[in-house]
Amino acid sequence: MTQSSTDRSVIKRTAVNPLDDFYAWNQRPLMPFEVIPGSEIPEPARSLLVHERDMTRTLEQFHRGSLHLRVLSRRRSADSYWRESVLQLDGTNQPVEFGAIRIDLSRFAEPWRSQILEEHLPLGGILNASGIIYTSRPTAYLRFHPDAFITCALHFSESVPVFGRQNALRDSSGAILAEIIEILPPSNERRP
Repeated sequence: MTQSSTDRSVIKRTAVNPLDDFYAWNQRPLMPFEVIPGSEIPEPARSLLVHERDMTRTLEQFHRGSLHLRVLSRRRSADSYWRESVLQLDGTNQPVEFGAIRIDLSRFAEPWRSQILEEHLPLGGILNASGIIYTSRPTAYLRFHPDAFITCALHFSESVPVFGRQNALRDSSGAILAEIIEILPPSNERRP
C-alpha cells in the first residue's frame, strides 16, 4: 500500500510539531525538512541526537559546560506553555541547540513550574534537579534546510543542512511532560 500525498503531508506536519505551531503563529513559511533514519545523521550530530538520554545533559557533557536559555518567543494557554529558545553555553553564550517546546505545566508542582516560567534553565536541567522520573523518547530524526530565522538563532550563515529530532519527555506513568523539536547548529564542535 502506498501513501497518498495528503497522508505524507500529515506525517510531515506532526514530525515537526511544535515547531510548525511557532512558524504558523509568527506567519513564517515552514523551512523545508525531511524525516530521515538516525543512521543518516553525520557525526558528531548523530551521537548528540540518536539516543534516549536527555539533551541538556548530553550537550553539557559534550561541550564540558553548563547551559542556559535565550528565549526567542513564548506563548501560554492555561497549562500549555510553548517557547522557542536557544541553549547557550554559560560564559561564552555559544549556541548549541535551537528548541521549540510545548510543556504541560499541569505535570509540574512548585517550585519546578516557577523555574520553567523563569526561562533561565533548560527543562532537562530542571527535571534532573527535581528528581522527577522521566523518559526521553525521540519520535523522528530530521534534516532541515535552514531558513534565515534558524541561521540567525544559531549564529551561522552557511546554507548547509542541519539535523534535529522530535522528542517526547514522559513521566513514570507515560504522560507527556513536553514535546520538543531539537535542532543542532551545523558545526557543533566540542568546547576545548
